[in-house]
Amino acid sequence: GGGGCRRVMGLNKHKPWIETTYHGIVTENDDKVLLDPPLIALDKDAPLRYAGEICGFRIHGQNVPFEAVVLDKSTGEGVIRAKGPLDCELQKEHTFTLQAYDCGEGPDGANMKKSHKATVHIQVNDINEYAPVFKEKSYKATVMEGKQYDSILRVEAVDADCSFQFSQICSYDIVTPEVPFTVDKDGYIKNTEKLNYGKERMYKLTVTAYDCGKNRASEDVLVKINVKPTCKPGWTGFNKRIEYEPGTGSLPLFPSVHLETCDEPITSIQANIELETNHIGKGCDRDTYSEKALHKLCGASGGGTVELLPAPSSATNWTVGLPTDNGHDSDQVFEFNGTQAVKVPEGVVSTSLKEPFTVSVWMRHGPGAHDKETVLCNSDKTGMNRHHYSLYVHNCRLILLLRQEPTETENYKPAEFHWKLDQVCDKEWHHYVVNVEFPSVSLFVDGASFEPFLVTEDYPLRPSKIDSQLTIGACWQGGSGHMAQFFRGNLAGLMIHSGKMENKKVIDCLYTCKEGLDVQLPEEVATSIKVEFNPNQSSLSVEGDDIDAFDKVMQHISYLNSRQFPTPGIRHLRVSTTVKCFKEEACVTVPDAEGYVMVLQPEEPKISLSGIDHFARGAAEFESPEGVTLFPELRIVSTITREAGPRNSETFSEKFELLHLLEIMHNLDTCEVSALGDELDGEHESLELDPAQLTQRSLEMTSSTLGLVITGVSTMAQYETVLHLIRYKNWHTEALFDRKFKLVCSELNGRYISNDFKVEVNVIHTVNPMEHANDAMVQPNFINPVHHASVDLSGHNLVNPHQASVVPSAATVVIVVCVSFLVFMIVLGVFRVRATHQGVARDQEAGKENEMDWDDSALTITVNPMEVGHSSEDDEEEEEEEESEDGEEEDDITSAESESSEEEEGAEEEGQQGASRQQQLEWDDSTLTY
Repeated sequence: GGGGCRRVMGLNKHKPWIETTYHGIVTENDDKVLLDPPLIALDKDAPLRYAGEICGFRIHGQNVPFEAVVLDKSTGEGVIRAKGPLDCELQKEHTFTLQAYDCGEGPDGANMKKSHKATVHIQVNDINEYAPVFKEKSYKATVMEGKQYDSILRVEAVDADCSFQFSQICSYDIVTPEVPFTVDKDGYIKNTEKLNYGKERMYKLTVTAYDCGKNRASEDVLVKINVKPTCKPGWTGFNKRIEYEPGTGSLPLFPSVHLETCDEPITSIQANIELETNHIGKGCDRDTYSEKALHKLCGASGGGTVELLPAPSSATNWTVGLPTDNGHDSDQVFEFNGTQAVKVPEGVVSTSLKEPFTVSVWMRHGPGAHDKETVLCNSDKTGMNRHHYSLYVHNCRLILLLRQEPTETENYKPAEFHWKLDQVCDKEWHHYVVNVEFPSVSLFVDGASFEPFLVTEDYPLRPSKIDSQLTIGACWQGGSGHMAQFFRGNLAGLMIHSGKMENKKVIDCLYTCKEGLDVQLPEEVATSIKVEFNPNQSSLSVEGDDIDAFDKVMQHISYLNSRQFPTPGIRHLRVSTTVKCFKEEACVTVPDAEGYVMVLQPEEPKISLSGIDHFARGAAEFESPEGVTLFPELRIVSTITREAGPRNSETFSEKFELLHLLEIMHNLDTCEVSALGDELDGEHESLELDPAQLTQRSLEMTSSTLGLVITGVSTMAQYETVLHLIRYKNWHTEALFDRKFKLVCSELNGRYISNDFKVEVNVIHTVNPMEHANDAMVQPNFINPVHHASVDLSGHNLVNPHQASVVPSAATVVIVVCVSFLVFMIVLGVFRVRATHQGVARDQEAGKENEMDWDDSALTITVNPMEVGHSSEDDEEEEEEEESEDGEEEDDITSAESESSEEEEGAEEEGQQGASRQQQLEWDDSTLTY
């Protein structure tokens, strides 16, 4: 028995055998492991049961997530499988050892043997479970416009997958369509074209990423690319259009301007600001008074000043044929086209000019031909072509010819004075003043003095009895009887002035503009910045080295137009700038900045003349030394129309326009009184004005058979005062019943003209002049009117409201005759005044100025032919009074008619009469009881 036991004990002789190394692959989320080589344990004890069979595999290692399982005991085949889901991202590889066991010697597994330990390497294969994720939430970058970049910025995504394939980002893509950018496989973004700040200031791109398993990023990323404008040197904050409201003083042109120099190191800045005013008037805005008036305003010394190119009028008609701009908004200028010239009538300029004298003129002249072109010429009228004196241009020279009149000595004397001047040919307006004090002649052009570069001499003229002819725009050739040496260009304000004009202030005043550039330097920059103006303030230059201070000065440059009524329209504006750097060269190019000042239309003043426009005076007054005052209560008022603001429906009815008139003050430069109907007959009538009153107000007067013209720049009040003093005299009044006159005033050489103010004066012919006229003035009822006047003129019934006792009298007959005459005169007056009154009433205002010049509120004519009780001396006296003023009856009766025709309008005008009227002719018969 013992032997049997030993044999059984020796049944399991061999250990199982397995390979020393295994490599396995397992896909995450799967449990099958693919082994190489396959797991097979061999045992040499086979085919014995138990000893030759494999019962199991044991895995050695900590936390090994695998198990080994025997599939077939007899063949030793087995598998390794994952105990649970594997995560490659946690652990990509697993290494552990493995041993195989046989089944021992019996079912109880006694004496089982194990193989050596084999090493197992298992790689966990990845599945593409993760999508790419961008490292940043968003990306942004800034690029300069106009530049092509190799790379602007890089976007980067990562993938959490463990394998190279699935964790690798294979491509990036821009999702946003039609943008000028691309992205490469490494995430670098670049532009495909040069960017333009003006077209797009910021691009927003959506970018996505793909891993090599073609998994797309779970969230796309936003990329913002800002386009920065290339720094362009230049002025920023520059307004192209600047509106200027007349009368508002200085207007800053560049209130928020700044010079951008792109951080260049700068040593100096120079800017020229030019205001283009050449198209306005004579080169810029000036007061458009006549040249004569301007000479006076500028303080040119008194003495004979003759205007040779006056505005055409009845008195100065020689300029009528010349082409001209209308001269309303700005100066009146005359055009000479090379075929036109005018002859100045004899007597305008004295034949022999006494020295010293001055010729001044505004001239605009281009390069022109090579012929002489005459501005002013005094030559022989007939027979010969001798030039006594002339001012002409020739080849950009201004030449004054001045031949001496015959003297005893026949010496050579200076005769021609030549100035070579660019101004003569530059097609711009310039102001020339030539002072002649023989043998020296001086010239001022725009206030600057010029010496002649050449003076030629000649003999004096031979004596002759030929008259001379003064012409403008050409020279009269007396020998051949035609004009020659025509001027081509523009002339204005040609004057001959006795005496010299060398006062710089006067000359500057004559040509200085009323508009221009202005600058108020801030204190803190006054030292570091230099500012220079050109003479007429149409341009200025600013120089400095500090940009901030420079900006400050520029912001204080303003436009100013000091005219009350400027010429409206555009003035172009240009700023040209030079910037220098340390190398003393222009390193930054600043483009010119251009804009314009728009001067708005000034509010047009409406000049209104008002006053008494119809009155009567006794014939004796017309014949008296004082004459009759034509405009005793004249008022001159000027208004502009302003909107009164927003409409308020509760306070304003729709029919009222919301405008109100604003009274303004300004000067006048002409008032003209003209006789309507027949011209004035110097034999027996005249308009008179004390010359001393004019002189003390710097006014002048010319009179003719048409009337009289007062000229000179003065206030409306001064003109009013002077016009109050104009008197009309007539020393043959027998045939005169009425005379009509018209008054018109204007400002700025006819730019603003008043209404026509017409006055009719009636002559009262006195039948039996007696000196009782003043008694009526004492009657108290003259000032306290009786409003119950009951005058029914249509039926000629004169009713007595206060019945009195009937007492016959010897005077009754006379009274009846008088009353009959009175009634006859009433009828006559009714027809006459109804015609006049209807014409006048339309224009009348409520004010007493425009009423007829009489008071009839106290007119109560009460007549009772049967009354005899009060036929006393009083009645006689009153009757005489009535007769003494018989000549005025017509006037007074028409006044009664005037009242009755105005009764419908109510007694609006009652009580307006006062003591001021005592100078006017009235008659009072409120106490007249018959």
